[in-house]
Amino acid sequence: MPNTVYILNGPNLNLLGKRQPHIYGHTTLADVEKSCSELGEALGVGIRFLQSNHEGQIIDWIHEARGTGAGIVINPAAFTHTSVAILDALNTFEGPVIEVHISNVHKRESFRHHSYVSLRADGVIAGCGTEGYLLGLRRVASLIAGAAA
Repeated sequence: MPNTVYILNGPNLNLLGKRQPHIYGHTTLADVEKSCSELGEALGVGIRFLQSNHEGQIIDWIHEARGTGAGIVINPAAFTHTSVAILDALNTFEGPVIEVHISNVHKRESFRHHSYVSLRADGVIAGCGTEGYLLGLRRVASLIAGAAA
């Protein structure tokens, strides 16, 4: 599908629903993928849903998206606060980018308040739980539709 949205997930999100449920809830990443796929179909966009604990793999997917993706929704997890390399890769992507965080990072430890990814993101969603992915997907689809008009 030409309007493919890459939904990229960073380290430890493979443990979503099991790791610190008091912060991240009980919804699994598979649940999030299912919800995003259903919404993507309703919005008329394809979904490429990916997760890695490795920074280089995420960068490779961003590079892949340059040729096949119309937008990116990214939850870089801990790489948010450390990865200039992911920022640099996102800066090579011409479509819309929405940054998503399940928890409200601004109510957490001070080191989580800084995001390299935000320097490139067209929007940031934080503290809306896993619903933030759906909000991000809706926004990316809207931006893609606006660019096509």
